[in-house]
Amino acid sequence: MNFSSKLIEKAVDAFATLPGIGRKTALRLVLHLLRQDIRFTEQFSAALVNMRANIRNCSLCHNLADAEQCQICSDPRRDHSLICVVEGVRDLMAIEDTGQYRGLYHVLGGVISPIDGIGPADLNIDSLLQRIDQGTIREIIMAISPTIEGETTVFYISKKIQPNGPQLSTIARGVAFGGDLEYADEITLGRSIVARMPYSAK
Repeated sequence: MNFSSKLIEKAVDAFATLPGIGRKTALRLVLHLLRQDIRFTEQFSAALVNMRANIRNCSLCHNLADAEQCQICSDPRRDHSLICVVEGVRDLMAIEDTGQYRGLYHVLGGVISPIDGIGPADLNIDSLLQRIDQGTIREIIMAISPTIEGETTVFYISKKIQPNGPQLSTIARGVAFGGDLEYADEITLGRSIVARMPYSAK
């Protein structure tokens, strides 16, 4: 792909580093920006810089947040006695999109995977146990992708909080074993949350 402008070439190269964006799509985006008023481009770039500079992790659940706590954790209308444990932020967003869940979340930041060198200490498990120790949680929903690594993670956490901890449940198996939660359709995922089942590590 030949360019008559080094500035355009650099902009295309920048867009093409994004996942799912090839060079042809990157060029279309760059040409679109060139057709807009310069204020549009300034606002666009300022929004990205502001997001990158100021986004943080929620001090309570590890979700992405603008402030010390995310909007979900700070919402008094949510059920603060219910925690849904998820692997990552995209899983949290997928569950929120179902509109079927009104409790809080806890983002682990991954799953236990010895092959990849990821152990319990590499995940946000200790902070989950600290939240449970406060004694205000009545149920923990393990909404972890049904893979071998996911099942290992659920088993490990269950051993840490049972038998004297809150009720532990898992999402119903409308989500196929070996599948990724974030790719499940909203209806299936919503029904899995509503039809969650008690979990036993035995």
